[in-house]
Amino acid sequence: MADTAKTLPTDASVADFLAALEPARRRDEAQAIDALLQHVSGCPPVLWGSNIIGHGQYDYTYASGRTGTWPRLGFSPRKAQHVVYLMDGFDGQADLLARLGKATTGVSCLYVKKLADIDMDVLAEMARRSWAIMAARYPM
Repeated sequence: MADTAKTLPTDASVADFLAALEPARRRDEAQAIDALLQHVSGCPPVLWGSNIIGHGQYDYTYASGRTGTWPRLGFSPRKAQHVVYLMDGFDGQADLLARLGKATTGVSCLYVKKLADIDMDVLAEMARRSWAIMAARYPM
């Protein structure tokens, strides 16, 4: 079964996308998250769909046979909160979550209302762990 994902990498400028974000705090925070993920991944940012910024990518295959490609690390600077995508999820990250600060989680999503509420060094460590786990699961 082929990739039927609606969110795919684009050629759009990440810098232009980030520069257009309003208000200024949201723009500055998104640029900080992007810089952190670039540092951790060593990969340039790519705009996926209209609002997800991904770093690196991996190919997956579900048991159903469906395949796809998705960023190894990513984030989306939404109006209400930033969503950081740590694709391995949060198993084994309880120690870091306890130190991170004010944030909530989904399966592989970390929701942060403002960066002042979290410890960026802890976020960087979470991203490093996620990157390493994804690299082991899905070698480049």
